[in-house]
Amino acid sequence: MDSSAQSSSPHGGDYFVTTRWTLVLSAGRKSSAQSDQALAELCQTYWYPLYAYVRQRVASREEAEDLVQAFFARFLEKNYLAGLSSERGKFRAFLLASLKHFLSNEWDKARRQKRGGQVPHLSLDWQSADDRYQHLDPPDPTSPDRLFDREWALALLERVVEVLRRELEAEGKGDLFEGAKAFLTVGSEAIPYGAAALKLGMEEQALRVAVHRLRKRYRQLLRAEISQTLVDPAGVEEELAALRVALAG
Repeated sequence: MDSSAQSSSPHGGDYFVTTRWTLVLSAGRKSSAQSDQALAELCQTYWYPLYAYVRQRVASREEAEDLVQAFFARFLEKNYLAGLSSERGKFRAFLLASLKHFLSNEWDKARRQKRGGQVPHLSLDWQSADDRYQHLDPPDPTSPDRLFDREWALALLERVVEVLRRELEAEGKGDLFEGAKAFLTVGSEAIPYGAAALKLGMEEQALRVAVHRLRKRYRQLLRAEISQTLVDPAGVEEELAALRVALAG
């Protein structure tokens, strides 16, 4: 996980000593390399939900790109964090509130900017984002906010799976991860252990133990990642429940 989590070991310990969002807020108006990097990492991870939100509200991909780039150019300025005080406890809520504030106050100005005239602070894959928006994520036309929450939950899960993949590959267990990743979020009774063990060349009982450990680590990483977006680690379960609702909806 990110070094700012300060866990005592790569597979355990206290994940909640210092979170990325707490680190950003504690810096306030004073920019530091560590807090700037923490904010950039959060934005790099969770930019697509913002794009989906804006894309839902505008007529074209180009306009959505311009608005999101203009937003990040403003948001990544350190003093912008002092501009809004609501919803600071959750980065998810704060980011969306900041975007709404930006759109409300600078919509016309952002739309008048020439394409390419705004220097982006983040390197973002716009084409893949729009392909995903058009084909993989049929939007709910009645609720950009619900779409944002759903895409946020998906982005969070994607990050957790990627962290877990890197851990397993570093341990020389990349094949195990590829063979078992589909079992991370299903009920244990639904896992076809016999067929999976045969495919992986493992004993079924060995696979059961490995999958149990994998799922346990996945849950640890999931809570750790959620904590990175909160000020109060006591809110992890509440945020997890909210994200479950977003995915179910």
